[in-house]
Amino acid sequence: MSFMKKTLIINAHPKIDDTASFSIRVMNEFLAHYRQAIPSDHIIEQLNLYQDDIPTVDRTVLSAWDKQAHNKKSIEQIELTDQEKKVTDRIQHLVDQFKSAGTYVIVMPLHNFNIPSKLKDYMDDILIAGETFYYAKGGRGIGLLNEQKRQCLLIQGSGAVYTNNDWYTQVEFSYKYLHAMFQFMGIEDFEIVRAQGTARTEGKEERLILAYQQVEQQAHRLASSL
Repeated sequence: MSFMKKTLIINAHPKIDDTASFSIRVMNEFLAHYRQAIPSDHIIEQLNLYQDDIPTVDRTVLSAWDKQAHNKKSIEQIELTDQEKKVTDRIQHLVDQFKSAGTYVIVMPLHNFNIPSKLKDYMDDILIAGETFYYAKGGRGIGLLNEQKRQCLLIQGSGAVYTNNDWYTQVEFSYKYLHAMFQFMGIEDFEIVRAQGTARTEGKEERLILAYQQVEQQAHRLASSL
């Protein structure tokens, strides 16, 4: 199957299907329009980071990576433990799943001005040299996922408003980080829809309606590129 025929929904909300969540509500609005607009053979796959197995780069993972790096360079092979093999197989599965898609939709609440912890774990799992990028001369990373156009939409919920060009705008690191990392992998088409100001009573419903309108536009834009 061509990766252009698959969309991966990366759900980074701890309350996986909580309809009280603004980002989940906007995701559902997106999917309602997107499913109507995509070709009949297009596949939508959803990964729930707070439900599925998302390894953390811990002592076991680092030990396994050290052994794998040694084994690539040496005739003398060091065997991985059962736990090391299990976790590296899982990470490889996540990398393969990510690479098999051509469209990505990340759904997340803003946690302390940054991405949720499980989304950081996931990014650490898929940012693998030789898989999604490589190091050129001088140590500069070059993306490997630019062979054809890939695209990403970030649906973000936040209690505050981050588009007023004030202090909140300066400390909103999630978009900056994710945008930079997707560019690092070679994915230039990266857009965001914000369901913001959800902790503020005044104007909250208007901002949610605006998010619905924007996500509908994004659903049709992404579908038209398939």
